[in-house]
Amino acid sequence: MPLQGRRALKHTCPWILLTFLTGGVICSLVITVQGPSEVDAKVGSDVTLGVSFSGALDPTVEWRKGDLPIATWTIGSSIPPDLDDNLGSLTVDNNGSLTFHDVQLSHGATYSVRMSKSGVGSDTVTFTLRVFDDIENVSVTAVPSQVVEGSSNFTLEYSTLQGETESVKWYFNGKAIENGTRYIIADKSLKIKDPTRDDTGQYTLVLANPFSYKTVHKNISVLYGPDRPVLTAMPPKVAFASGDSLLLSCQADGEPAPTASWVYEGQTLPTSQMGTLNLTNVQTSQSGVYTCHLVNNETKANLERNFTINIYESPTGIPVCSVQGVNADKELQYRCLWPGGTPEAQLSFPALNGSVVGSGDLNMTVTPSEDLNGKEVTCLGSHPFLQHNCSITARGPADFLPLVWTAVDSDGKLVISIACASTSMPVATVTWSRGGQVLSSGGRYRISPNTTLLSILDLSLDTSDLGTYTCEGRNPLGPAISDSSLFPNQDGSIATLTWETPRTSIITGFEVQMMGPDLLSSSSISRGEERVTHGFRTIQKKPADARSTDLAVLDPESTYQFRVIPVAGQTKGDPSEEHRIGPGGLSGSAIAGIAAGIPCGLLLLLLLIALIVFCVCKRKRRQTRYPVARAVEKVVTTQPNLNAPHALLTGGLKNGGPPDYNAHQWPTENCQDGWLRLNVPAPSPPLCHLHLCEWPPQSNMDRPLVHANITSPLPCIYCHLYPLC
Repeated sequence: MPLQGRRALKHTCPWILLTFLTGGVICSLVITVQGPSEVDAKVGSDVTLGVSFSGALDPTVEWRKGDLPIATWTIGSSIPPDLDDNLGSLTVDNNGSLTFHDVQLSHGATYSVRMSKSGVGSDTVTFTLRVFDDIENVSVTAVPSQVVEGSSNFTLEYSTLQGETESVKWYFNGKAIENGTRYIIADKSLKIKDPTRDDTGQYTLVLANPFSYKTVHKNISVLYGPDRPVLTAMPPKVAFASGDSLLLSCQADGEPAPTASWVYEGQTLPTSQMGTLNLTNVQTSQSGVYTCHLVNNETKANLERNFTINIYESPTGIPVCSVQGVNADKELQYRCLWPGGTPEAQLSFPALNGSVVGSGDLNMTVTPSEDLNGKEVTCLGSHPFLQHNCSITARGPADFLPLVWTAVDSDGKLVISIACASTSMPVATVTWSRGGQVLSSGGRYRISPNTTLLSILDLSLDTSDLGTYTCEGRNPLGPAISDSSLFPNQDGSIATLTWETPRTSIITGFEVQMMGPDLLSSSSISRGEERVTHGFRTIQKKPADARSTDLAVLDPESTYQFRVIPVAGQTKGDPSEEHRIGPGGLSGSAIAGIAAGIPCGLLLLLLLIALIVFCVCKRKRRQTRYPVARAVEKVVTTQPNLNAPHALLTGGLKNGGPPDYNAHQWPTENCQDGWLRLNVPAPSPPLCHLHLCEWPPQSNMDRPLVHANITSPLPCIYCHLYPLC
């Protein structure tokens, strides 16, 4: 039997048997897939799309690639299958399977097979053939090539030289990227929206198919900057001193790192690659604004920031305070001067007005008041490198201490100089007068520029130049004038002592002093105690607000002298004028002795006269000595420092008017106890011989007198003299 007959019988017999067993039921044609319907094949390999059929003998088989027939054959036919030569080597098996020999990428497609048999029916199945090659030469590119922060988006695209991918996966710094609002994974691309510097990193592409696996990395740098720079100075200081050295640094973030340069007053300065500017031995002229200029060399973006350097110099020395009278001495002008320095020192007088600040030189004009007299006013000086203060105290003029000296000029004429210097701040302006008439510089009068010295040229020896010369000092805090008086009662047993001081005086109390016998008391009278009669002594101490005191009990038959001394703390001022109270002439005992000696005859009368003369002389030693008027006082042969204020209290008391010259009794003893003596010879008219004795070495006074001996035959001048011991 021929081969085809055997094959037909082989296929027919089962169907005949099946037909017989089923009682002649007709079966339909069924195609069964042998293996997977989705077939993966590697390029160059053989692959079979396997099928089998049942329900018909020798059906007709037709394979299609899509809608295109590629192979047709009747199973069991001796005629070869009709094949599409464009697909290369193809074969159709007796079971209807299609085999690809040396399969190519172009063979990948969807294939369908249809079997039919007349009178039986037909059936169709479908296959998917995927053909893969090894993945080779994978590349990833960024579009655009420069990714800049703030741009709309950028895309990573990949390509392969060969090989098809079954799966595509993207990773960023090892973390899988999922489709979302910022990442869009498309065909062969990854799109990143609104890139920032945080998108800088490594992107990884993983491609795979059933026969190949490839991984590709792509590093992406998102360009940005320059950001706001950090400007520093080393060493870190608020201000630098002239002569210092320093480094200026300018650092800013950016990709790539920005390039920094420094510009000062329009000139670019040499700068290191790290953006550092080195300044050595700086001067105040180099103070100012330094500009750091930053550039991103890739994006050309630039940024500028300023840095201010302060280079200072300390002012000269320390601040100096002063005060003076202005506007005709109606106002006080306080001044604080601290020159030099860069910047100038800031000055203020908080006690006057803390809101007013001056630079280098501050002047403040205020109205004088009691509060300012003796008040220490401090100027606060502040400079970035230094803080110093100074203080000044304004005081009203103190009672004057006149100094008088005599000289003979080149023409042999007598020149009298009188100096009045007062403790005051501002320095008091001195006004000179004689007999109520104000003196001015000119003619025979010469007044120094600072008004404290009066010189009388060619002093006349007659009475025309004699008299009381008065100097009065005044500054905005007031003049130095005070007075005192003594008022006894009718019987002379009680006296009231009053005194006045300038209202601007600085006084903590007063001492009331007395010279003469002790005040009476019932106990001392009954015991008949001996009473002290020599020297001034303090009998009362009064508070600062006291202006009078009662003196009791006085002996109406005794002579007393009283005065008041102002006290400021432990310092005593000049005493007031001395006030005398008591009877004049001989004492009661002397008169009684004279009366008792009358009956004794002429001899006894002579003896009593001698005794009376003796008593009178002794009485003269106890007689009051009057203070020198301020216009003529202690005579010295050396020129004093007229500009230096005397260390006197502003509460010093001015002496009253001239004493009663007719009651004056001139001492005639030599200088024994340090008193300034005036010797008056007997001839008429009397002549004055002025002697100045050297101060006793045992004296505790702080200003000894210089020895001088001036003897001039002058018409007698009533001189007001101070006791010096």
